[in-house]
Amino acid sequence: MFFVMEFINGGDLMYWIQLVGKFKEPVATFYAAEVAVGLFFLHSHGIVYRDLKLDNILLDFEGHVKLADFGLCKDGIVGMKKTQTFCGTLDSIAPEVIRRQPYGISADWWCFGVFIYEMLVGQPPFSGEDEEDLFQAILEVNPSFPRNLSKEALSICRGFLNKDPNSRLGCSPAGSLEIRDHVFFRRINWELIESRAIQPPFKPCVRDKRDTSNFDSAFTELPTELSPTDKLFIMNLSQSEFAGFSFVNPEFVIEV
Repeated sequence: MFFVMEFINGGDLMYWIQLVGKFKEPVATFYAAEVAVGLFFLHSHGIVYRDLKLDNILLDFEGHVKLADFGLCKDGIVGMKKTQTFCGTLDSIAPEVIRRQPYGISADWWCFGVFIYEMLVGQPPFSGEDEEDLFQAILEVNPSFPRNLSKEALSICRGFLNKDPNSRLGCSPAGSLEIRDHVFFRRINWELIESRAIQPPFKPCVRDKRDTSNFDSAFTELPTELSPTDKLFIMNLSQSEFAGFSFVNPEFVIEV
């Protein structure tokens, strides 16, 4: 079986941040809005992403963002239901996760605050000599902000990086409306963002949607090696395991 996914060839935001240092506020606002729409969708379906970071935000060939790597997602988080698994990227983990407390979408909005901070400042809001120091900083230290940061950017970063999940931006009964209405997004038309109708502030340097130049040739030049097929095993395998997949090769089914 081949699991075919959409090909996204514009590189990730970590790559671009490392290239330019940090984003200007209008650029960061656009990316934040598109990522927020993705989180709104996941949360509306009871899914907590749990690993939002620059590395997991890809740009397609037009410059729109795509969330990647759903390996840490937790579904079934609806209503008052929470989860308690300790997971995530160390410098983005929410305080309640470090404390091993039950959490829901609050962990995602903390990561979202870290993400916005990194775009605007060019470095993580918390650091430490080791894991213990880092976690202590997340739990006890308030991040510092450059003086040139706008009051709107300062407000939204502080809102998402509130160490109390009950008071964190996006975690009140107003939910996503509280975020959509924040002054940081005052120039954002959410309907146009959701329909991908706003031209991205930056278009990756790709020839077309099949261009692989943003990938290391060490990987793109590797030969394709297929796993050997155990036909007896496949013949005895319940086909219900593959229900929901969009395509089944009829020739392969007939052959086995």
